[in-house]
Amino acid sequence: MLVPKKTKFRKAFKGRIHGNATGGNSVSFGEYGLKADTAGRIDSRQIEAARKSMTRHMRRAGRIWIRCFPSIPVTSKPAEVRMGSGKGSISRYIFRVAPGRILFEISNVPEEIAREAIRLAAAKLSVGGRFVKRSSQGE
Repeated sequence: MLVPKKTKFRKAFKGRIHGNATGGNSVSFGEYGLKADTAGRIDSRQIEAARKSMTRHMRRAGRIWIRCFPSIPVTSKPAEVRMGSGKGSISRYIFRVAPGRILFEISNVPEEIAREAIRLAAAKLSVGGRFVKRSSQGE
C-alpha cells in the first residue's frame, strides 16, 4: 500500500473538495486514462486494489501510471470511547479527488483491453470515473 515516508504534520484537518481539478486533468504519460467524474476521497487500499485488478486483466503487459498518492492522514478513535480526550490515532491515508482528475494511465495495450482494465479499476474506487483517450482532451 502507498504510505508517505514523512509528513510535515502528524494529523490533518478533514478539509473540503471545491470545484474541478486544475492540475493533473489530462492524460500525460500513457495513451488511455481513468478520469474522475465526482469528488471524493480515495483510500490507499482502494488504489492498490485498482492497480491489482488492472495488472491482472492486462496479464502484466503494458505500462500503468498511478497519478494519485494518498498523503493525507485520516484519524479514527476506537469503538466505544467517550467523547473528548483529543483526536484519535492515524488509521489510514487518503487522496482527495476533484472532478476531472486523472487517476490512472495505461499504455502499450490494445484499446479494448485498456477499456476493460479501466472499468475494473473504476469499480474498486469510491468515486465515479470514465475512460478517456489522450487525443480526446477537448471534453
